[in-house]
Amino acid sequence: MSGDAHLLVAADYVVFAVVLLLSAAVGFYYAWRSRRQGNSRDFLTGGRKLNALAVSMSLTASYMSSVTVLSNPAEVYRYGAIFGYLSISYVIAVVYTSEVFLPVFYRLAINSTYEYLELRFSRATRLLGMVIFFFNALLYTGLVIYAPALALNQVTGMNLWGGIISTATVCTLYCALGGLKAVVWTDVVQIGIMFAGYMSVIIKSVILKGGISTILSDAQEGGRINFVDFDINPLRRHTFWTLVIGGTFGWSAVYGTYQPQVQRYNSCKSIKHARLALFINVLGLACTLTSSVISGLCLYSFYKNCDPWKAGQVSSPDQLLPYLVMDILADHQGLPGLFFAAVYSASLSTVSTSINAMAAVTMEDLIKPRIKLSEKKLLLISKGLSVFFGIVCVAMAGLASLMGHMMQAVSIIGGVTGGPLLGLFSLGVLCPFVNSKGGLWGLVAGLAVAVSVTIGELISPSPPEMTRPLSLSTEGCKFTSGGSLNWTTPLPTEPMWFSLHAVQWHSPSYLYFCVIGGLTAIIVGIIISLLTGGLRETVDPRLMLMKEDTLSYHLFKRVKDGVRAEEQRYQMQQTEDRCSILPCTFPSLGHGRNRQCWSAKQGGWNQ
Repeated sequence: MSGDAHLLVAADYVVFAVVLLLSAAVGFYYAWRSRRQGNSRDFLTGGRKLNALAVSMSLTASYMSSVTVLSNPAEVYRYGAIFGYLSISYVIAVVYTSEVFLPVFYRLAINSTYEYLELRFSRATRLLGMVIFFFNALLYTGLVIYAPALALNQVTGMNLWGGIISTATVCTLYCALGGLKAVVWTDVVQIGIMFAGYMSVIIKSVILKGGISTILSDAQEGGRINFVDFDINPLRRHTFWTLVIGGTFGWSAVYGTYQPQVQRYNSCKSIKHARLALFINVLGLACTLTSSVISGLCLYSFYKNCDPWKAGQVSSPDQLLPYLVMDILADHQGLPGLFFAAVYSASLSTVSTSINAMAAVTMEDLIKPRIKLSEKKLLLISKGLSVFFGIVCVAMAGLASLMGHMMQAVSIIGGVTGGPLLGLFSLGVLCPFVNSKGGLWGLVAGLAVAVSVTIGELISPSPPEMTRPLSLSTEGCKFTSGGSLNWTTPLPTEPMWFSLHAVQWHSPSYLYFCVIGGLTAIIVGIIISLLTGGLRETVDPRLMLMKEDTLSYHLFKRVKDGVRAEEQRYQMQQTEDRCSILPCTFPSLGHGRNRQCWSAKQGGWNQ
């Protein structure tokens, strides 16, 4: 492996262009089909006519971003396959969303998630929630645009800003022309392209290594198969508890309160389709995570003796997977192009989702409540907003270059903004005594605490004793390496948070930022509400979760009814068996046993 830069050949550019043009063509096709959409609501919600399968694939694609494709394998490469425990949090978060948030949001048929906050709490709460959403969406979208452009620039020399602008332009065009329907059906194509890119890397790696067993054996020897870690220390970066608890809060915030996801399942033709879309989406998330973990183990198997990051061949761990692609697929013309098309598809799906969501929130939360316009004008404004936010996203990509490790940056941004909102929406749906004062101050407190923890992490990053990066070596490198860092750290012999060094600030795992913000919002919201007369609060039942809304209630009721019916059948059988041995004739005969038999045959045993 040399340190020379790799270049894409003509075949790679052709595959890259064809795949992306196919993806864009689907968006433009649905944009053309939807050109007669008569109002902004259809433009932003797809007319609530979408089916479960398409929406489920769109849900997966919209959060399987370029950050996911590039950063998750690098996370496994550095910290091990324990990252796979996130799959448990996917299931819990989707069940919570399906049972708690989906019934209420679908019943209200709202276009903006934050419309609920005004209906349930106050106008001020709605506006603050909207500001938090824009902060999250713009920063996240900037990262998502920047990631693939940086990867291509690193390994191929392709112009960085050319990649950024092309991504935003394609997304903006089909978002502005076709609205949500164009975005969803483009996502369906893009999810296939993304998995094809992942599979090209995994299959080639397995072939070169002589089987998956070699890759797993290398991972075991290198400490990457590290699932047995149940340390409860909240300062540890990745343990079973941080991944499951932190991941559950994080993904519940995404699927339960984040506008792009809510907007998608609210666009389904029925609540059954919406629920089914969420549950099918879990399979997509699990496949994505599995691909990420295997790709990370492939990375380690190839570079266990010569880490490109420590050796100075890449400037960031997020560039490791593109580096591997050019290392093992360069001889197969077209396959590197397919992989980078997959990265770009991941970027397109997420950026188009964010653009459409920001246009919907602006329309529903800022324009419609203040200005009375015709539906034709509202539709034109919706399209104009899509163009505007496409331009803004390009500007935000510039900020993304300052954020460091992308996966952790995304998680921190989501934790700071998503945790307090998850707490607020949970209070609104589940606690009728929480009033507008409690809701607003809970949100403010949750946000303040989450921001404080984040600032603490930036000022005093977690030490290696807590993050525990696994060993990386450059001993097998055949080129001169610059100064490298030793990422091998001894395991602590005692819980570090109880040591004498506890007087210094140590940040909790980045996955707990969302937990801290959410629990703070809930606790403060409840206390303030109880102190300000919340128990006298009267809430519109439509804004609250009712037991009849939940799938679990109907499942339990069906099981209970089934058991009851079985008991009745058993009693009837016992009655018939007992009756069959009696000399049953006619009730008019007046015999006690005959009257008893006759009563049983009429439907019950009468003693």
